[in-house]
Amino acid sequence: MATQATAPWHLYIVQTAGGALYTGITNDVPRRFKQHQAGTGAKALRGKGPLTLLFHCEAGDRASASRLEYRIKQLKRQEKIRLVTHQPVSLEAWLTDLTGG
Repeated sequence: MATQATAPWHLYIVQTAGGALYTGITNDVPRRFKQHQAGTGAKALRGKGPLTLLFHCEAGDRASASRLEYRIKQLKRQEKIRLVTHQPVSLEAWLTDLTGG
């Protein structure tokens, strides 16, 4: 079993009760989502529940996950909704198709 230090990082998207989308990265999605639900995660999500985990996928190491997170945060809301709807097997390939490069 992988330790937290060696566990692969994941990118995730959470939706607030008001419909806002939040993108983050972690090496333990269930733990992080519980933190967000309890109000001890990101300040941006405090008091915005109930929260729904819409999407998560492996994102490689910490640096790769950070780069992927940045790319997702640059997407328009409608593109993020398409991502959640399609649930692609390869997020990298999906982003390449979406941006044409």
